[in-house]
Amino acid sequence: MDTILIIDDEKNIRRSLEMILESEHYTISTAENGQEGLKALRDKPADVVLLDLLMPDLSGLDVLKEAKKIFPETVFIMMSGHGTIEQAVEAIKCGAYDFIEKPLTKEKILVTVRNALAQKELLEQNRALKQEVEQKFLMVGESAAIKAVKAQIAKVAPTSARVLILGESGTGKELVARSLHDLSPRKNRPFVKVNCAAIPNELIESELFGAVKGSYTGAYADRDGKFFQADRGSLFLDEIGDMSLSAQAKVLRVLQEGEFEKVGGGKPIKVDVRVIAATNKNLQEEVRAGAFREDLFFRLNVIPIPVPPLRERRDDIPLLIHYFMERGHREEGLPLKTFSSETLDYLTAYKWPGNIRELKNLVERLLILSPGETIRAEDLPETITATCTKTERFSGQKSLKDLCEETERQFIESVLKKYNGNITRAAQELGLERTTLHKRLKSYNINVDSLKEDA
Repeated sequence: MDTILIIDDEKNIRRSLEMILESEHYTISTAENGQEGLKALRDKPADVVLLDLLMPDLSGLDVLKEAKKIFPETVFIMMSGHGTIEQAVEAIKCGAYDFIEKPLTKEKILVTVRNALAQKELLEQNRALKQEVEQKFLMVGESAAIKAVKAQIAKVAPTSARVLILGESGTGKELVARSLHDLSPRKNRPFVKVNCAAIPNELIESELFGAVKGSYTGAYADRDGKFFQADRGSLFLDEIGDMSLSAQAKVLRVLQEGEFEKVGGGKPIKVDVRVIAATNKNLQEEVRAGAFREDLFFRLNVIPIPVPPLRERRDDIPLLIHYFMERGHREEGLPLKTFSSETLDYLTAYKWPGNIRELKNLVERLLILSPGETIRAEDLPETITATCTKTERFSGQKSLKDLCEETERQFIESVLKKYNGNITRAAQELGLERTTLHKRLKSYNINVDSLKEDA
């Protein structure tokens, strides 16, 4: 049930508002001054606060400024019978949702509160959607190899330098590109992806630069290209090694001059785009073979970021399995299962030619098709069990089950420490339900209090 806090120094107004809102089945609490209101919020945060502007000792604006620091998600509606336009503007700047004048009417109060709650629900939905997207493109791993990639991203992202991401298919090159965008000053601008290998050569130029009506068969109207759509944002050119030479020449012009022309058009269009490219090919060999322009290679290869294949970051495999299992359960309703230590031995020893993409697909297949609650070695495809020798599977000093549990425990502890022991925030970042996280804490005997800064 939605909760509303009324802060007003006039008893009659508090009582009138309380009666109006209780008739709509809201849960109401009241406070007669600013200090009491802040205390009430700390004791029990409200969804909406109806806040009087002019009160003795602590004004409504002072309460709003202080409360917004602690409760940024609470919606504040300011009320006043003697307020000015300047005060209303100041309140909105400080984070108030709306400003209503006294005397208050029932209709005005109810409409404003309903709109405020609808706005709050929309913000929560957007936040949940953003978290879901962030979880989907999360870079999972604690190995030295992936930590080196994350460190390089952190250095390069705040700049406008062009980046060339290198790595085999399925290693997560798009995750690197998205991280570069999300950690950059352009994060609130578009991130536009183009798969150069998936677009026919005769269409790649119109896809990138747009086209004017009648410029080619099927061009029935003017259309914008990806460079225009990515203006002031980031353009990710995936598999750029497969781009035609003619398109490469036009991309080079954009990088050199910051402008392009639509197919069939003659008017230059200026854009501000950060280009991030990726390829699974050796572009230097492509240059020597005449399949890739050398000048474009040098323009793109300002900051190269190699992404390691999965076989070079085996320590991350248990973490990735856990991540894909939790994600499959959350998004697709797939069952949560246990991987036997022998199964983990096989999966860690396997070479993974398809890298992380292959691992993700296998985890989903095992969750769907394996008959029991525990995934055993016999549930694995023969392509995995037949290629891993006994020596490869048992060459570690400790069992992979122990390694998996140790890695998971360390990861959970690091996230809890990051959020100073806040279970809710930690569960969100880990992609777990609170109840599931509590079970993990009990299983690993993790003391949350010991991870807090003031412990």
